[in-house]
Amino acid sequence: MQKILLEKMKEAFASVLPITLIVLLVSCTPLVSFSVKEQVVFLVSAVFLIVGIGLFNLGADLAMTPMGSYVGAGLTKSRRLLLLVSVCFVMGVLITVAEPDLSVLAEQVKNAVKPGLLISTIGVGVGLFLLLAILKIVFKKDLSSIIIFFYMVLFMLGMLMVSVGRNAFVPLAFDSGGVTTGPITVPFIMALGVGVAGAIGGKNASENSFGLIALCSVGPILALMGLVVFSDGDLNYELSMAAYSIDANLGEHFLPVVLAVAKEVFVALALIVAFFGVLQMTVLKLPVVKLVQIGVGLCYTFAGLVIFLTAVAVGFMPIGFEIGRELATCPYLLVIAGFIIGMVVVLAEPAVHVLNKEVEEVTGGLVSKRSMLIALSVGVGISIGLSMLRIIVGFPIIYYLLPGYFISLGLSFFVPKLYTAIAFDSGGVASGPLTSSFILPLAIGACSVIHDGGNSILNYAFGIVAMVAMTPLITIQILGFKAIVARLWRNKMMMRRLQDADDEQIIDFV
Repeated sequence: MQKILLEKMKEAFASVLPITLIVLLVSCTPLVSFSVKEQVVFLVSAVFLIVGIGLFNLGADLAMTPMGSYVGAGLTKSRRLLLLVSVCFVMGVLITVAEPDLSVLAEQVKNAVKPGLLISTIGVGVGLFLLLAILKIVFKKDLSSIIIFFYMVLFMLGMLMVSVGRNAFVPLAFDSGGVTTGPITVPFIMALGVGVAGAIGGKNASENSFGLIALCSVGPILALMGLVVFSDGDLNYELSMAAYSIDANLGEHFLPVVLAVAKEVFVALALIVAFFGVLQMTVLKLPVVKLVQIGVGLCYTFAGLVIFLTAVAVGFMPIGFEIGRELATCPYLLVIAGFIIGMVVVLAEPAVHVLNKEVEEVTGGLVSKRSMLIALSVGVGISIGLSMLRIIVGFPIIYYLLPGYFISLGLSFFVPKLYTAIAFDSGGVASGPLTSSFILPLAIGACSVIHDGGNSILNYAFGIVAMVAMTPLITIQILGFKAIVARLWRNKMMMRRLQDADDEQIIDFV
């Protein structure tokens, strides 16, 4: 176990090192000036971030992934469809309501939408679409057609929000789809899909096992759009500077921050464990050995998430906000910095490593972890750079989302369905806790300087999570398109060599 943990820590170190070095390099330039206290807090937070990611990844391997797989396979083998979809709906609601990413977003917009209302609405949206995703696997329906239909509905609702004067909340609605697929949700839902697809079987089992994250990202957007369109009264946003202050999270305030994070994570895991316990007693009946392994994994998961989220809240959120404020004085550098930071920040997202490992295993190495990381890194870098440009110029997020999703949905007709499913899952996974608690504060900090505050932050700073979730859809599918072209080219060259070969060069095996 210690050897495995050491390997996880090495992976976490390699993931966190790039973003840490970039922040330190930026702090050494005249563009951004941090106090010694801020630099020390950030460095300590980076160390804890490494420990948190390492512990979480080990916990995900031991507990979250097996739990999802056991639930999916066990319920599918029971042949009770109503039980399967009912359990999936409840699990979708529970893991979303308890998702730390969503709590981070809800806290940052609490002056516009009540956190409890926001979280519960999004939870129901995820539950319904997880149910739909399971039905897609059971009845072997095409993911592309389902995705196209619902995104058309999304854009129609977005236009309706604009017509009723709620256009400021369109970016927030799309952001909600990205933050729901966080470190607790992704391992469980992905394994659930693999378990259900594996139990059903068929020649497209690998393809069917992906796509759950993609559909679960659509549910929150639809749910929140419905909430905003049909709500009464004005929804206004007010920036709280104290939330992005290192001093506000240190000293006598540090222990309450840690306790609040620990409470959130404990509730998150307790809800899942309680429901899993009920399934264990009624349907699954797993042996004690496997339950002990899951219990140990849950302990690692709890410790890793508490350490990770505390480090993010105390060190990374304030630093991100401050970098955004200070780089906003030089707009072009803000775009360049956004691109570079975006390329490396995705490496530190815990759920990205879970996805890459799952993809490599399911595809038998056809899609390697390295190629996935490169495609995700480039995609996220482009999305952050474009988002910073939008903050500077000041135009609606829909100008990006409409052509972006049009391209990604169009590519789905030309690449293997497996790549499309992986791409749409990657979009949700890339927008993890570091995006909502480092990149989003960076955007808010820049917007607070460039614009006049108020709802302009909702209009221009929010939506960055949605951009992070969108661009991997294009880059991963381009990766698939490249693989197809390369294979066709190799086959063509092989045939040409055979045609040009002399009779003596052709070996007759008959």
